[in-house]
Amino acid sequence: MSETIFTKIINKEIPADILYEDELALAFSDINPQAPIHFLVIPKKPIVTINDIAPEDKAIVGHLYWVAAQIAKEKGFAEDGYRAVMNCNENGGQTVYHIHLHVLAGKPLGWPPYQERLKAK
Repeated sequence: MSETIFTKIINKEIPADILYEDELALAFSDINPQAPIHFLVIPKKPIVTINDIAPEDKAIVGHLYWVAAQIAKEKGFAEDGYRAVMNCNENGGQTVYHIHLHVLAGKPLGWPPYQERLKAK
């Protein structure tokens, strides 16, 4: 896997608004937020896409969701609700090829997501 912007954030070569860090994961604010609260949770182990998650990575992926829930509780929006989603490959909207969990909150989120863009027009 080639180095991504996330690798550079993990290695502290690029600054980020870090919300959480441990030996397995890093969470930081999204630089292009799509909701009042929007952050990413990434594994420190580079995994290119959801399709590349190996059996030995299952605990890491579960840990990403655990981190998201801990931050939601700490920041006070867990009970109001939030969206936690991963995109996979081009048609799925993935732009950085290092899996990452988007966590969005702070406003009502419609479903399917494209309806929000239609309402904004």
